[in-house]
Amino acid sequence: MKSLLLAAPLLLATGLAHAGIPLLNATCPGKIEVHADEGGPIYINGKEGQLKKFNDNYFEAKGAGVTISLSINPDGSPAVSYTGKNRANGICELKQG
Repeated sequence: MKSLLLAAPLLLATGLAHAGIPLLNATCPGKIEVHADEGGPIYINGKEGQLKKFNDNYFEAKGAGVTISLSINPDGSPAVSYTGKNRANGICELKQG
């Protein structure tokens, strides 16, 4: 019984790290606005992007001439970046609230 009680928090923490697409808003260089609803989809400048799931922690959405990359860090926090035309790329800034 004691080992079961010790394992429960680990299972919960593992579930948080693999939660999928979180609710988020971000701004990328070049005036690219990104919005994701919890569980998806991902919107690029207000239009739904073509979503591809690579695993529980990494997703890409294509649209408006760019690819948005969303990765979920081990602590559950999101990281967003973009790749555009002519090898343009960069890190997107997450907005609070």
